[in-house]
Amino acid sequence: MKNFSLLLLIILFFFSSCKKNVLSKNNFFYEKAKSFRKANIIDSAFNYYNLAKNDYLKSNDSLGAAKSFVNMAIIQAGRGDFYGSIETSLEANNLLQNEKDSTIRSTLAANYNNMAISSSYLKNYDQSVEFYEKTLEYANDSENKSVYYNNISDVLILQGKLQSAKVYLKKAILAKDSNNYSMALNNLAKVKFLENKNYNPLPEFHKALTIREIKNDINGENSSYATLSDYYAEKDKAKSLYFANQLLSTATEIKSLSDQTEALQRLIVLDPKNYLINFKKFNEIHDSLQIERNNAKNQFALIRFDVEKIKKENEKKENELLKRNIGLSGLSLLLIGAFFWNKKRQKILKQEKELEVKNTELKMSKKVHDVVANGIYQVMTKIENQEDFDRDKALDELEFVYEKSRDISYDKVGEEKEFSKVISELIASFNSETVKTFTAGNNSAIWEPISATAKEEVYQMIRELMVNMKKHSHASHVAVKFEKINNMVDIQYKDNGIGISGDLIYKNGLRNTASRIETINGTITFDTKIEKGLKVNLSFPVS
Repeated sequence: MKNFSLLLLIILFFFSSCKKNVLSKNNFFYEKAKSFRKANIIDSAFNYYNLAKNDYLKSNDSLGAAKSFVNMAIIQAGRGDFYGSIETSLEANNLLQNEKDSTIRSTLAANYNNMAISSSYLKNYDQSVEFYEKTLEYANDSENKSVYYNNISDVLILQGKLQSAKVYLKKAILAKDSNNYSMALNNLAKVKFLENKNYNPLPEFHKALTIREIKNDINGENSSYATLSDYYAEKDKAKSLYFANQLLSTATEIKSLSDQTEALQRLIVLDPKNYLINFKKFNEIHDSLQIERNNAKNQFALIRFDVEKIKKENEKKENELLKRNIGLSGLSLLLIGAFFWNKKRQKILKQEKELEVKNTELKMSKKVHDVVANGIYQVMTKIENQEDFDRDKALDELEFVYEKSRDISYDKVGEEKEFSKVISELIASFNSETVKTFTAGNNSAIWEPISATAKEEVYQMIRELMVNMKKHSHASHVAVKFEKINNMVDIQYKDNGIGISGDLIYKNGLRNTASRIETINGTITFDTKIEKGLKVNLSFPVS
């Protein structure tokens, strides 16, 4: 159980009230952002931090811009946009150059702490520890160091590095702040028990819980309930169930979806009589959590799309339109000339027709592969990842594939649904206990100007990549990022699987992807030189 909300509050408070780290000048947008954050109106706070960042950059105030970036990154992490949060934090680091300045050092410490927390949630534990080490390198304040000591020990415990965790926890337990002390007390007792199963950690566990109850530290109480439930899991099922229910009750009270899912995961195991009720509730809350995080990603991406950037893009489009009109005049002259060599063109029509027949055969072959083979494989993947097999639903999906195969030459994707949802559902269908999929930037605005033909090709290409991942890559994490830059749509696919060599690209189903991107005047790049996994970049014009 991670006290994430508590850690964010501590860092946010640090940015808003630490007098020795006052910005170089008062900024209306920055002050407005702080007031919205204090009122827990997070979306507005993010928007005003973004405006403040732009204002600071215009006045060459790199520290103010960096602090705005850090607060934006913390808000993104708090809403589950962990990849976006790390990207925003890295932008802040680029502005923090003078590492001798105490204010910059404390800002760097908070920023690296945020990247460490985000990496931990993404299960990149080694990277998380590296970020925490950088955090401690720049930390100035002793109380903040106590927070960071607790944070790094959490990750080390997850890695099973108990001795290293104990070193940091012995430093953290010296904290004067009761929240940090109770956190360290609870974690240190947990480490001692994990090292020696004969050790009795209950006095420390209950002492930490008592401190948290007195301080009305709800997030801390949740951490204690989770620890006690895990401790009693094999010793006393009734007590373990009691603390799991306590965790669910407080998590529901503070509307923490992530804590509710943790509680329900325990109840599914501990309370077999109510297994179906708890399992259904877990699925509902888990789905709500994923929807909330996906919405946050798209919302934050839209907010950062500055008005100034839109203005520049409009000016660029006007210039492109002027050039296009000039080009049309030249095209008219070319068409006149084309009339005279038209007869020569007739001589090669027969050859072109023969080639067209071959291309049609190839296209039909690809559609059989995409619509039938990949469609069936997608249904198989869903069945494989479902604990409760829904026979009727599976039959309905197989019937859908059958109906599409009857008129395969007219196969179109996403006509009945908004296309961004079709893509999100496609990628999410490959989620399983061993594979986690992530989507970024997939909003309806990207797909509005895209033709139905291009959408069809994009859908099939993404499905081909996902099927290839499922069959061959052994990946545990897959991320697909969508972005519209000027008049181009860029799609970045990345997984952490075994990767592929250049020789294998032609031999597997990915040859269809390479062929398909050419039909919409796009390009594809396979980056097999990365340290681990596969990275594929797809790019095609809007029109």
